[in-house]
Amino acid sequence: MATSSVPESSMAESDSSCVGSDYAEIIVLRHGETAWNADRRIQGQLDVELNDAGRQQAALLGDRLSKEPKISLIYSSDLARAYETAQIIAARCGGLKVVTDVDLRERHLGDLQGLVFRDTAKLNPKAHQAFVSHETCQEIPGGGESRDQLRQRCTSSLQRIGNKHRAGERVVVVSHGAVIETLDEQASPDGRSVRYVLNASVNVFHVYDDGKWTIKSWGDVSHLNQTGYLQSDFGRYEKSG
Repeated sequence: MATSSVPESSMAESDSSCVGSDYAEIIVLRHGETAWNADRRIQGQLDVELNDAGRQQAALLGDRLSKEPKISLIYSSDLARAYETAQIIAARCGGLKVVTDVDLRERHLGDLQGLVFRDTAKLNPKAHQAFVSHETCQEIPGGGESRDQLRQRCTSSLQRIGNKHRAGERVVVVSHGAVIETLDEQASPDGRSVRYVLNASVNVFHVYDDGKWTIKSWGDVSHLNQTGYLQSDFGRYEKSG
């Protein structure tokens, strides 16, 4: 692993440093590292646990969030790598409750799940072509979701979470790379290119009752860099799932 600096996308997109009275602040986190992330093996909805590095990343996330304004609740994908990340954070933040939501799961990648990304074109060309297709309605053979299906379930989930919490509250969501990139797309109607989502990165959304979303900050891994901890630079979800 190589030491990672804060990516260029780790920037504030709003100057506000406090939670406003007309939106819920949702801190969206990617789970900590797994052995499959390190191998560039596609996880999708296969249930892969954190490795030791991922557990340390989760602890560092928890330490950071424990020093920030109060968090009301933690929501998490029910997949082990996300749920364990959420539980570690909850313990570091005074025993917060963790609520699982299956709609926060990673994209189901069908027959590609379990394969190393660089081998997919050779081992399963049909599924590979479906995956790289520009058609957002294209499903992946083997029960895999289309990008449209992923967008529908994960954006609906985040809006539901925002609607459950009164304006001014802060909640945490622990999810996965493809989900978080899709949420970024939803909050960025200008068509900005999809940005990288690093393991254990912090991405802050403001969700309004009327369906409007804004992004306060993106890709913040300063809690890892300040410790001198080695942070793997995994890149896009297409390669790590």
